[in-house]
Amino acid sequence: MTEPYPCEHPVLLAPMAGYTDVVFRALCTSFGCDLTFTEMISAKGLTFGNVKTGEYLSLGEDETSIGVQLFGHEPDLMADAVKIVSDRLGPHLFCIDLNMGCPAQKIVSNGDGSALMRTPMLAGQITEAVKKVSPVPVTVKFRKGWDDDTCVSFAKILEDSGADALCLHPRTRMQQYRGTADRAAIGAVKAAVRIPVIGNGDITDGESALSMLKETGCDGVMIGRAALGQPWIFREVKAAIEGKPYAAPVLSDRLAVAIRHAERIEALKGPHGLVELRKHLPRYLHGIRGSSALRTRLNEAKNAAEIREFLLDSLKNITI
Repeated sequence: MTEPYPCEHPVLLAPMAGYTDVVFRALCTSFGCDLTFTEMISAKGLTFGNVKTGEYLSLGEDETSIGVQLFGHEPDLMADAVKIVSDRLGPHLFCIDLNMGCPAQKIVSNGDGSALMRTPMLAGQITEAVKKVSPVPVTVKFRKGWDDDTCVSFAKILEDSGADALCLHPRTRMQQYRGTADRAAIGAVKAAVRIPVIGNGDITDGESALSMLKETGCDGVMIGRAALGQPWIFREVKAAIEGKPYAAPVLSDRLAVAIRHAERIEALKGPHGLVELRKHLPRYLHGIRGSSALRTRLNEAKNAAEIREFLLDSLKNITI
């Protein structure tokens, strides 16, 4: 069987709707991320031939291996979507990841995402149906539970249904992203199953990633929100795991990455890409004095050249 992850202690980029596009995935990979994932993709949208949904399967020029995350609650339809993904991506497809953790209301109201934690038998049927047709490993990302802790029993069902690896975000659906991630839940799932378990939630730097690995015994870590505006976090986390020294990027280096992000977005998506970039740019300015005024000016930029000019000019006057 194909290994479910690319190395012993992988550091992964979480699939994030509206964020993990081709450009951001490439940036994270350049800083040492071991595996990236598409944004979550509707299985129904794929099987119905929705053009916009299909665009989520686009790869970058240098993107050789990727995980594709699918969401849905109908086993047969999920299996059909996997066939489409496999045909489209061929050898570039590393794994299929099943989304059973998204807490968004518009997702759970249809019985998808973390709503599947209330129907564990159905979750198992989906996993089994996908496993039967998938030419690559099948992984599942899920939560601690809907409104209480059911992750261990849920994980066992997924394992029995053929899942090759699991990723746990140890908050309940009702918590959304509030409160502290319950690392004990990750440790409990790791102890209960024989397949690899990836820990996700509240990993903000090398120290927190290393402590999660040590406290839970999990096989790797997945980073989500903390990578936004600082894709170099993967370099920091890899250094911590490997016991190597790490030097945080100075302000000029941080802004250089923001400029590279803007230029690549514009080259790929044109002016519309700069609108999407407004979700990312403010995060690059985190911790900078007067960042509110800077964000306003950046949002007014008409192209990547103006963003570059403004940031380089601002570098002379701003401090952290």
